[in-house]
Amino acid sequence: MEEQNKGLNKNATRLLTGLILGTIVMSCIIYGKLAILFMLLAIIFLATKEYVKILKHKGFFPSFKVMLLAEVLLAWIAYVQRFDLVALVLSFCSIGSFMWVLFCGRQPYIANVATTLLGIVYCGWFPLHLVFLRNLHCLRFESGLGFVVLMFTAILLTDTGCYYVGTKFGKHKLAPVISPNKTIEGSIGGGIFAIIGAVIVGWTFGLEWYLAVLAGLLCTVFAQIGDLSESLIKRDAGVKDSGHSLPGHGGFLDRADSFIFTIPMMYYFCYYFIFSNNLLTDILQFVRRLF
Repeated sequence: MEEQNKGLNKNATRLLTGLILGTIVMSCIIYGKLAILFMLLAIIFLATKEYVKILKHKGFFPSFKVMLLAEVLLAWIAYVQRFDLVALVLSFCSIGSFMWVLFCGRQPYIANVATTLLGIVYCGWFPLHLVFLRNLHCLRFESGLGFVVLMFTAILLTDTGCYYVGTKFGKHKLAPVISPNKTIEGSIGGGIFAIIGAVIVGWTFGLEWYLAVLAGLLCTVFAQIGDLSESLIKRDAGVKDSGHSLPGHGGFLDRADSFIFTIPMMYYFCYYFIFSNNLLTDILQFVRRLF
């Protein structure tokens, strides 16, 4: 009875935390502008701290200061839409990572440089694509807000479908070494849930069903890859949770892992195949030349 009450309290805490966090995140996304930028900066800051802590457990020492500086610069670039400066910032931050190891670092030197650069991209650059996705616009769609909602819906339904279908019908392990509780059946169930949700949300703002299916498929695939990738990092470091910042959920990386890869992939899909067809036109012209 006592264990049952603990389980109920844990689920209630998890639900309440998710509700509060979801409300804040969606409010910032709907408002856009500086609200979404500051929300992302807060999440990136906390996720970067967790990332550094995980890597230290492994015996690596990435530079939190170099990562944070790079992420702030990249956030400013995302806000002002200066894509031409991305390569400049990443180049100088790469050099800065080496300089930090040269003058302040300690063994293992190469791993510290590599994990610093990985952290900049993983914790900072990938999530910041949410600003780009939200700010997309064309004659048909005034903003990318509908696509952000579609993506969030598909990811949340992926998690829900994977859990419930996997619990009831899961028999074959998806990645037994990295995440032994995940199953192929659960993965397929999560994908079906996500695609159905994407089609429904896409219909509300006039997106063609086949594009909604593709978007839902893209979201569920990379949400699951992102989840497994974070599990890979934690398992390699011998850590169960990335942190304890979110009651019932673990750390921010534990909650955001499904979004980290999905956000940039969704942005590039929308940019090149929905808001602009330049890439598709180039591909078709290339194919015609071959034949």
